[in-house]
Amino acid sequence: MNNAQMKRTPFHKILIANRGEVALRIMRTARRLGYGVVAVYSDADREALHVREADQAIRIGEALPAHSYLRIEAIIAAAKASGADAVHPGYGFLAENEDFARACRDAGLVFIGPSPEAIKAMGNKAGAKDIMRAAGVPCVPGYQGVDQGEGAMFAEAERIGFPVMIKAVAGGGGRGMRLVTDAAMFLDTLRSARSEAQGAFGDPTVILERAIADPRHIEIQVFGDRHGNAIHLGERDCSVQRRHQKLIEEAPSPAVTPELRARMGAVAVAAIKSISYEGAGTLEFLLDKSGEFYFMEMNTRLQVEHPVTEAITGLDLVELQLRVAGGEPLGLRQEDIQFSGHAIEVRLCSEDAGHDFMPQSGRMALWQMRQGIRVEHALESGSEISPFYDSMIAKLISHGESRDQARRQLIHGLEQTAAFGVTTNQGFLIDCLRHPVFAGGEATTAFIGEHRDELLAGTKDPSSEAALAALLLYVTDRNAPPWRNGRTLAVAFPLPVRLELDHGSYDLEVVRERDGGYLASLGGNAHRFEIDDLGSDTIRFRSNDVMETAKFLRNDDRLYFLHRGVTIAVRDLTLAAPATAAATGGDGKVRAAMNGRVVAVLVKPGDKVAAGQPVMTLEAMKMEHVHTAGIAGTIAAVDVAEGEQVTTGKIVVEIEVAAAT
Repeated sequence: MNNAQMKRTPFHKILIANRGEVALRIMRTARRLGYGVVAVYSDADREALHVREADQAIRIGEALPAHSYLRIEAIIAAAKASGADAVHPGYGFLAENEDFARACRDAGLVFIGPSPEAIKAMGNKAGAKDIMRAAGVPCVPGYQGVDQGEGAMFAEAERIGFPVMIKAVAGGGGRGMRLVTDAAMFLDTLRSARSEAQGAFGDPTVILERAIADPRHIEIQVFGDRHGNAIHLGERDCSVQRRHQKLIEEAPSPAVTPELRARMGAVAVAAIKSISYEGAGTLEFLLDKSGEFYFMEMNTRLQVEHPVTEAITGLDLVELQLRVAGGEPLGLRQEDIQFSGHAIEVRLCSEDAGHDFMPQSGRMALWQMRQGIRVEHALESGSEISPFYDSMIAKLISHGESRDQARRQLIHGLEQTAAFGVTTNQGFLIDCLRHPVFAGGEATTAFIGEHRDELLAGTKDPSSEAALAALLLYVTDRNAPPWRNGRTLAVAFPLPVRLELDHGSYDLEVVRERDGGYLASLGGNAHRFEIDDLGSDTIRFRSNDVMETAKFLRNDDRLYFLHRGVTIAVRDLTLAAPATAAATGGDGKVRAAMNGRVVAVLVKPGDKVAAGQPVMTLEAMKMEHVHTAGIAGTIAAVDVAEGEQVTTGKIVVEIEVAAAT
């Protein structure tokens, strides 16, 4: 038996210690290669698609990640109970947890990822920087010392110079990361970052880095095996971000030349060889305007954005992970890696871009995708979008011969995707892809911040959308006479319609004319429509001599429609009671803006508060959201406790209005 054979560790059934789209992605390759697959699930995911698609599925706890997907002992027990002999961690949760990798090894399970030692060495931001510096790799100036006292951290921040970045040493995904622009806000921001890091990773330790102005975020995909082989698969540009979390990724980067790619790739390969790294990994860099790059961190796992690398290389990265974990050599040399065309990925998230990207949970009433582009998801019509996990619900990936072809294909794919029932960032993504800065390949990490107003303005015409919404409410009303093409005998009486659209309310009148057309009047503006065809979920109509089609879904007082690539959510307020001060918090009651967990109560009964003062912090979908007082006054009651799970609209704090003087 030769050395290569002795290093083989064959396995037959894989437990996937994750959920949602990544679990299904791993299942797809595992089954193609002949492996059995086992899913795990929390109470919130009992009916989830990844559970139903697996050969076996085992409950591992309650909805909160700390009670389920982060429970090492429960996942090991599930593997044993199912007969699985390997574990794939996916990304997020325990994917970069050295204790989990070690527990799998101690239990005789193959961990499909790097060794616990490699995770410890490179998964910790501070430790990874030490390794990189020893290897001569340029790193962002900063502080990663053991003294985490507020005084020491403040002194180090002043030494580095503002602006500085605060980063959690454990994990990633933008959690526990904050930009501090001046000394006055440093300590409050430090406490907030530590709180989020503790909640997300169980470790409040942070490092400091000098903030580099308007860089590109470039990452290099690497692979190593236990036979000493290591390669890189080129770079991905992940510069388009919100809240330090990626929204759009592409490969190759418009800013990376072949010479720079070779230089960054060589650095990355040398780094993983120095620690005998096995499996998939990604080294992340900041690229400044002069072309200099600085190491930030290493992700010791598969990345969310791996499909763009697969698209341009023709490789299946999950297959490579499985082969390496089984002890096979990579079977690829650096000169074997060829790049073809351009690929772009967008992350479709259940969030309201117009309201600070606030996460949204609820029921996906209709989910339909356009054929022809790759979509990674775990959705179907009727799926519940849980508040307990990440807001990303799908990834759309396009691949073209050129960057512009890939960009156009992706725009068209988004325009044809129906996601009704939960607010998503679909329209925002389209506007990002269309923006001249992105189209020209010039986007940096400052892209969304600099162009946010333009991106949020979009191309929507509220008046036109309200008119179309009123028409759809009119013709889909269960009490309305059935629609038919052609002339009518008489003009119908105007029907008043009041609706809510994009957080604004509109009062309109709709009437059917003698010639069969419809007139929707809003203030002094009249929009005329002619209906060519009306189906159960699609309308074809003409307006201003332009024929268009819209997909729609009517559910009692709710209406959703997809028009010109934008999903519009409408509420019929025609028969609803008038809005009250409660809607804006003007009644002195602070209400939860989303389903989530209370992570901080910032006031107590008897405290005086000003309008706009923070009173509570809620965590939903791995992000923290501060709730503020709607009025000035005195705290009369605090109706929740830290750690409590609340639902949207629940009263959390009550304020007694300050007496007039």
